Amino acid sequence: MPSLNRARLRRVAPAALVAATVGVLVIPAPQSSAATPADGLECRTSLSNSFSLTASGGYISTPDGNSIYMWSYGDSGGSFQLPGPTLCVESGAKVAVVLHNSLPEPTSITFPGQSQVLANGQPAQPETDASGNLTSMTTTAGASNGSVTYTFTAGSPGTYLYQSGTDVQKQQQMGLFGALIVRPKGHPDQENDRPDSAFDPAHEYLYMLSEVDPDAHLAVERKRAFNWNNYTPRYFMINGRSMPDTISGNHAAWLPNQPYGALIHIRPYDAATNPKAALIRYLNVGTTSYPFHPHGSDEQLIARDGHPAQSPTTQDLSYSNFLIDVVPGQTVDTLMTWKDAEHWDPQSNPIPVQLPQLQDQIVGPGTETWFSESPYLGQTGSQLPPGVVQNNQCGEYYHVAHSHALQQSTNYGASFGGMMTLIRIDPPAGCPAQ
Repeated sequence: MPSLNRARLRRVAPAALVAATVGVLVIPAPQSSAATPADGLECRTSLSNSFSLTASGGYISTPDGNSIYMWSYGDSGGSFQLPGPTLCVESGAKVAVVLHNSLPEPTSITFPGQSQVLANGQPAQPETDASGNLTSMTTTAGASNGSVTYTFTAGSPGTYLYQSGTDVQKQQQMGLFGALIVRPKGHPDQENDRPDSAFDPAHEYLYMLSEVDPDAHLAVERKRAFNWNNYTPRYFMINGRSMPDTISGNHAAWLPNQPYGALIHIRPYDAATNPKAALIRYLNVGTTSYPFHPHGSDEQLIARDGHPAQSPTTQDLSYSNFLIDVVPGQTVDTLMTWKDAEHWDPQSNPIPVQLPQLQDQIVGPGTETWFSESPYLGQTGSQLPPGVVQNNQCGEYYHVAHSHALQQSTNYGASFGGMMTLIRIDPPAGCPAQ
C-alpha cells in the first residue's frame, strides 16, 4: 500500500480559538466545544454563532498501519483534524464562518440546505476561469493564505453537511467536509420542531461516512496528476476512522488528528429511568450509497436533509427500519430506543442464551473478551483463560453496526474493519464502573 509511515503523536490541545461576528470584516470572539464527551457528538459552539476555520493538510492513521495525507477544515489556531469540527447553532441564528486557506490551491465552503449565503457581504457566486469553465460552485479563498467570510441565517432544524465547492471531486475526496447541526430554537433536546423528535442529549451520535483512495492522496501529496477514471476506494470510514479505531473514545491519544469516535453507548428503555431515545445523525460525503445496518435493533427514521418525515399536513411519516440507506450528499437522522428490557431478569433468567465456548468468543484488543456473539447481556463471573482479566465490564453486551455493502467493512480488503462500529448496551440499572 502506498504511504508514508509516521509516528502516532500524542494529541496537542487546541489553542484558544477566535471566531467572528456577522459581517464582511470579522471581530474575534470566543468559540469552544459545548462539551467534550467520552463518546458521542462533540459540538463546536460560539456565543456569537461565528467560527474561524483553516483549510490545511495533515496525516491520518489507519488500523493496518498506513498513514494517509489528507486535507481538512480545522479550528483556526488549532491542530489539523479529520473531519472538520461539528458546528452547532440554533435555527434562525445569524451565522458567520471565516475560511482561511493554507492549501496550495483555491478552496471554499458550501452550505447545502442553507439559503442566501453571502461571501464577503455579497451573494456567494460560482466562479469560472478565463475560458468560462466552472472552477468553483461558490466564492473561494485564494491559495496560500487567502480568506473569505461566509454569512447566512441558519435554516430549519436538522443535520447538514458543509463541504468544499471547489474542484469537488478532488477536494471532497481529500477530506474537506464537516457537519453543521441546526437545533430547534429553545428545544436542544429535539432533532426538529416536532415534539416526537425528542432525544436524550447525553446520547447524541454522529456518523460521518466517507471513503479514501490512498493512490489519489499520494498523488496530491507528491504534487502529481491523478487519473480519476482509476479511482478505487480502499478505506471506508466513520468520523475519519476505520474499525477498530471507531470504537475508541473521542480524542484517543494515538489518533491525534482523528478526534471523533463512533461507539454508541446506551441503556435499555425504561419509562421511569431511561425514557428518551438516542439520536444518530448520518451524513454521506462519499461517491456511493452506504447501506448502514445496526445489528439487533431497528432505528426510527425521522428526518432527511433537514426535512422531518411528515406529510404536508404534518402527519407523522417516520418509520422503523433495520437498514439506513444514505446516498451521496444526504443526511439522515434516526432515533434508537432499545426496548428488549423485558428479556432481562437477573434472578430467574440472568442470561437467556448460553454463551458460546470461549474459543468461539473474540478476545481483545486488550485482555478482555469484549464481544460474546450473544444477543443478550453478558456475564462477568465465568472462568477465564490465563492473561484474560475480564469478560465484560458490568454485564453489558455489544452489537455490530456496519455498512451492509460488505466491501465497505474492510481495511484495504481485510475484513472486520472499515465502516463498522459497535453498539454497547448497559444493563437497565446502568454500569457502576464506567
